[in-house]
Amino acid sequence: MKRFWFQFSFWICVAASLFGFLLVAPTRSSVYAQTAATNTLGGPTAYITVTYIEPINVRSGPSTVFYPVIGQLAVGSTAPALGTDPSHTWIEIAYPSAPGSIGWVYAANVTLTGSLQIVEPPPTATPLATATIDPTLAAAFNIQPTQTRLPTFTPPASTLAVPTFSNTDASPSGFPMGMAIIVVAIVGALVFAVSLFVRR
Repeated sequence: MKRFWFQFSFWICVAASLFGFLLVAPTRSSVYAQTAATNTLGGPTAYITVTYIEPINVRSGPSTVFYPVIGQLAVGSTAPALGTDPSHTWIEIAYPSAPGSIGWVYAANVTLTGSLQIVEPPPTATPLATATIDPTLAAAFNIQPTQTRLPTFTPPASTLAVPTFSNTDASPSGFPMGMAIIVVAIVGALVFAVSLFVRR
């Protein structure tokens, strides 16, 4: 009887151990390889891979002016490519969070795998508001230069009197001063010569 209970307890412990091991052991997560989207015929379609150095914008149409940004794609992410615009500068992709599940990315920021057909871009979105200029505000910055009237020439009432000048270059009358200076110099030289002769 004791042997039976011993064997019974042994197998109960073994069964409990196996059951606990199955509960504690980590489950293997399912790994799915990323594949390109398939079309209705079963063949792979084209897809894009973001190769730009930072996340790129996804727009509602092939332009940065008329179409707003509806999302972004991270660096290295992929998306199924649906078509391209006639200039081949924008690529239409499947973007589930966009209206109609379609977005557009700039072709230079991605790498295309596969070939695409040309699709017509969506109509240009109508702007929500038209930019207007307040006339009062514009008039405040429209400064007109002040026009200054130039002075006008008024002729004199009578004929101007032209002054006359007398000639002051005429030599004065009397004994010339230059001659007097020469005579004094000669007399001085004679007196000096006589004084030197007397000393000898």
